Amino acid sequence: RELLPPWLVIVAGLTGIVLLCVSTKDVPIAPLRTKYGVVLDAGPSRTILFIYQWTTTKANKTGVITECSTCTVQGPEISNYSDSPQKAGKSLDTCLKWAQSKIPAEQHSQTPLYLGATTSMRQLNLGHPTISDNLLAALTVALKSSPFDFQGAQILSSPDEEAFNWVAVNYVLENFFKYDWRGQLVPSGKGMAGVLSMGGTSTQLTSKVEEGNQMPKEAVRLQLYGQTHSVYTHRCPCHGTDQLRSRLLSVLIQ
Repeated sequence: RELLPPWLVIVAGLTGIVLLCVSTKDVPIAPLRTKYGVVLDAGPSRTILFIYQWTTTKANKTGVITECSTCTVQGPEISNYSDSPQKAGKSLDTCLKWAQSKIPAEQHSQTPLYLGATTSMRQLNLGHPTISDNLLAALTVALKSSPFDFQGAQILSSPDEEAFNWVAVNYVLENFFKYDWRGQLVPSGKGMAGVLSMGGTSTQLTSKVEEGNQMPKEAVRLQLYGQTHSVYTHRCPCHGTDQLRSRLLSVLIQ
């Protein structure tokens, strides 16, 4: 056998000594940066502030988010402040300050803030558009005064609201993607679930419309996780919980 050259043995030995002396904490792995988003859901009975977080990891160009905290705004729902719009904005102060304490201060200016109003504000806008505009203006002033990156306050249309509900349900069911045994994101291979949503005055059935079929004009197109989804909502007026309660009371009285 041929012996290794002395200089090579010396170099190898020195390299080994250096590697043994260097602690793993001297070469840390940079953690994925966590980002945050704040959404105010101004619903028909109350307003709830949600804080979401995500990292730079994406699944086919779409972020993977998790809900981390919620804060229920004290007081009635937004449309009840029609006589005093400024109080509507003031009612958000406590939850906005709470959100500031939950999100690192250095990320406040980079955290998007958005408010979406639903059923009660849609109804108010139909009968009294000026009042609903004044309420949205007051909410905008209050939200712009926060340190977050205000993205807008608007009344969601019924198709948009139901499309978002459809996304949320299928996201939770891992129908868009799933984690494999290595913890990596992969297509789920499952179909999309339909969503039956029962409100106070109506019931909605939202489902995906397959490409090639006659597309309803009310359908909402969504680009999520590398795929395009067309979502349609069929509404059933007068089939909500209010009507169900009235029928039940009628039967009990009879």
